[in-house]
Amino acid sequence: MKPDYERFDELLHVIAPYGPDLRNGNTNHAPMAIEALCALGRPDAALPWLEHYRPELLPMPARRERIAAADWQAALGRTERAADWSELFREELANASWRAVVDRWVGRLAPALCASAAHGVIRVGHAVRALAHGETPERIRELADAFGSWAFAYQVLPTATAPGVRALPARQAIVRVPIVPPERRRFSGTIVSALEGLDAFPEFAPAIELLELGPDPAAQLADLTELFARVYLANAHDLLTCIVFVHGVTGVTALGHLLPHLSPAHQRAGMRFAWQTGAALYAAFGRALPADAVDPPKSSPEELVERAVAHGDEHAIKLAEACVARNAIRPHPAYLAAIESALQLLPAALH
Repeated sequence: MKPDYERFDELLHVIAPYGPDLRNGNTNHAPMAIEALCALGRPDAALPWLEHYRPELLPMPARRERIAAADWQAALGRTERAADWSELFREELANASWRAVVDRWVGRLAPALCASAAHGVIRVGHAVRALAHGETPERIRELADAFGSWAFAYQVLPTATAPGVRALPARQAIVRVPIVPPERRRFSGTIVSALEGLDAFPEFAPAIELLELGPDPAAQLADLTELFARVYLANAHDLLTCIVFVHGVTGVTALGHLLPHLSPAHQRAGMRFAWQTGAALYAAFGRALPADAVDPPKSSPEELVERAVAHGDEHAIKLAEACVARNAIRPHPAYLAAIESALQLLPAALH
């Protein structure tokens, strides 16, 4: 599967007037899904998919007030200022290389990697990968909107140090993450609400210290994506948990697109908060340890991709692309098994 971005700018032009939300209140996945389809070498499927999805899109909200570069922190987490944030990032990208902006702002926003169920970092990851394939005005604009979607949804998880917490490799660290008992879970219809509920579960706060940060970010990222694919397989059993744990995989995968453009300090910060985000989803929604013995599906990666494209759900498309890409880097049966599972649990969007 060879990436094909020939039509990507045309697709970005179609979605340019639209904002970060859908009519049903959920996140606009169009920029992420069309980039994933281009990365899979299926730009031919992107426009039909977009035409089906387009009626759900809402226009970008009106600008309110310029965010000054000196006081950006005051506007973090202000969801009503989506357009203001996009404008700030357009200014940033007009005055510096996109790689410099990526490094600076990933460093600033990394503590909120969980924001909007990790959609902010996921969208930025897709935008950065497209820019790495070719720099165009449309892709720069999408990066501005992607960073805006991360900043206006800013949310941090409880973080604390605790005596006796020992940093461990990912496979061992996940065993130490405390799972919220069902009677203490706080869920009011969104993943964000469940993550906010961790503020009332102090046992989770030291979990960020559990991961031992290694000297090779790319190798550690492979450890994390494999781990959260196995977390997915052990805990995705219905529509909600499927969507939850898809983001555990795609959120960490998105960081992989950013790592080559980050300073060592920001690579470490990204890894730390990507681990925390995946661990938080596990703590808030999990019930079982990661799957160990995984039987690969009978379908090949190419067949699974074609099934995901035909299925049409945005989460199925993004998970298929992420898992096929990670499996090509360091194979593990959990990746393809996760795609197979999601295709069964998610309702088909295209008929």
